[in-house]
Amino acid sequence: MAVRACGLIIYRRLQPAPSCKATDSIEYLLLQTSYGTHHWTPPKGHVDPGEDDLQTAFRETQEEAGLQASQLTLIEGYKKELHYPVRGKPKTVVYWLAEVKDCNTEIKLSEEHQAFQWLKLDDACKFAEYEDMQATLKEVHQFLCSRE
Repeated sequence: MAVRACGLIIYRRLQPAPSCKATDSIEYLLLQTSYGTHHWTPPKGHVDPGEDDLQTAFRETQEEAGLQASQLTLIEGYKKELHYPVRGKPKTVVYWLAEVKDCNTEIKLSEEHQAFQWLKLDDACKFAEYEDMQATLKEVHQFLCSRE
């Protein structure tokens, strides 16, 4: 059976300069793991028994980034499933999209992560070394742009 994990792709909107499009002011939250290759990823984690996927995504976001569900707005209409092998076993990760209500909200990392960054799309894609995550971030950005 595939390992299942869920998380949130979290973004914030900074005050855009008058000459900028609103989507130019979007930054994505990535966390750097404190284990393994120290890769960068949105907050995510394994589904606990009795939890549904979305509950897992919010719990993991609270545990890993210190963000409460009440500090986030879940964006309707976006959900992405990624499938890839980890140590020879299939893994499924489900992501939803959420905007932090206050762009100055403090991020509080757990021991699982050693750093975080708010990054514009191009930089977020450079930090997220896996192609499927880069494609997902671009897809999210396109989704947000289409809603403007």
